[in-house]
Amino acid sequence: MRHSAGVMPCRVGHDGDLEVFLVHMGGPFWARKDEGAWSITKGEYDPETEEPRATARREFAEEVGRAVPEGQWVDLGETRHSGKVVTAYAVWATESLEWLRSNEIEIEWPPRSGRTMSIPEVDRGEWMSLERARERLVKGQRVFLDRLSAAACP
Repeated sequence: MRHSAGVMPCRVGHDGDLEVFLVHMGGPFWARKDEGAWSITKGEYDPETEEPRATARREFAEEVGRAVPEGQWVDLGETRHSGKVVTAYAVWATESLEWLRSNEIEIEWPPRSGRTMSIPEVDRGEWMSLERARERLVKGQRVFLDRLSAAACP
């Protein structure tokens, strides 16, 4: 079984409601999709050689282009999604978080064409309410929103 870990920054918005920072998956397959096309920043790791929290930090930096915001981390547990065990954390963001720049990855496009192209792993990031996040987040990760809602705010 493959393992993946990620982090989802959260904050209390101007209206007093909880907000989360999610990223939209990059590339031509996701370009015109919104609902179910967003994710927490995450990536694969080998549990024999790396801790999930270290992976979450690394992947956030790669996909957003900056370090994870300073703040209290909340363990959101694991779920099985897309053939992986996904471990997630929330971090209470006490600083501004602006979108910077994602790393690039190589994909074969169109599928089975033998041609490759470089694309940003994610093409944008955005703060959104939990209600909006539930619509936009890939279905297998929505459980993390429920767990975040149940967690005590700092």
